[in-house]
Amino acid sequence: MNKYLQVAVGVIKDKTGNVLISLRHDKAHQGGLWEFPGGKVESGETVEQALARELKEELDISVGDLSPLIQIKHQYTDLNVLLDVWTVSSFSGQAKGCEGQEIKWVSQNELSDYCFPEANIPIIAAAKLPAEYAILNAGNLADCIKDLEIILNKGIKLIQARIKLLSAAEVNQFIELAQPLCQQQGAQLLINSAVANASQLRADGLHLTSTNLMALTERPSAYSWVAASCHNQQELKQAEKIGLDFVVIAPVLATQTHPDTEPLGWNVFRELVSSANIPIYALGGMQPEHLQLAKSSGAQGIAGISCFN
Repeated sequence: MNKYLQVAVGVIKDKTGNVLISLRHDKAHQGGLWEFPGGKVESGETVEQALARELKEELDISVGDLSPLIQIKHQYTDLNVLLDVWTVSSFSGQAKGCEGQEIKWVSQNELSDYCFPEANIPIIAAAKLPAEYAILNAGNLADCIKDLEIILNKGIKLIQARIKLLSAAEVNQFIELAQPLCQQQGAQLLINSAVANASQLRADGLHLTSTNLMALTERPSAYSWVAASCHNQQELKQAEKIGLDFVVIAPVLATQTHPDTEPLGWNVFRELVSSANIPIYALGGMQPEHLQLAKSSGAQGIAGISCFN
């Protein structure tokens, strides 16, 4: 088994949602690239303790609220690292480069404009993604728009239109009505790949069915976000291989829509999450009260239909 260097990493956000990044010294490993601050977990430390120590030493800030975000295992040619990443949502002090490093506060959308080590790429996606992923599944156009407005009014910023029962003409009408509504609320709209003419629709992203995922050899272009539905490790690895931004794993719990499908359960879900280097949402039987359990299981958050409308 390869030995991994465990590193505590902080995605530090200010009150406006901007994220702090720092420039690695040229002589350091992966020098000259930007990174999320943090450092090695020393013997006898918890990850939280290591992160608090590192951020005090590097930036002169004291950690307040923090929560787990994602774990990344990565093998460089000269080093294997386990990045244990936490969101730091509050802190005291004014950040400064105590080790002479350049630091910057950048918007979440600007993160992709900077060069990071390869292992940091999934962290960028996780830093930009919300904890809730709503799925529209109504059977007619009027209900789709009604449900979308309910979801947006609840502040949900990531939405999948799984509107497979609508005709191609109705889907086009939905997009024309839905895109302005989403833009007004700063929400991202993804189209399920099984929707009529999905590849020709103008949306913020594409959500692939597991069948469509396994048929691809590269990531679909022209989308800000590309996601997929996964049910096993093979599909997870395919999603990573072609560079998708995030996935949902389902069904975690029993659902009314698929009563004959045996749920994975939280233990299997945790095992799948721990084997992957990509943000993951728990789907299937989710309710708002499952959010913290999903996060403590390594997930980005929860996805669902009924729990958001």
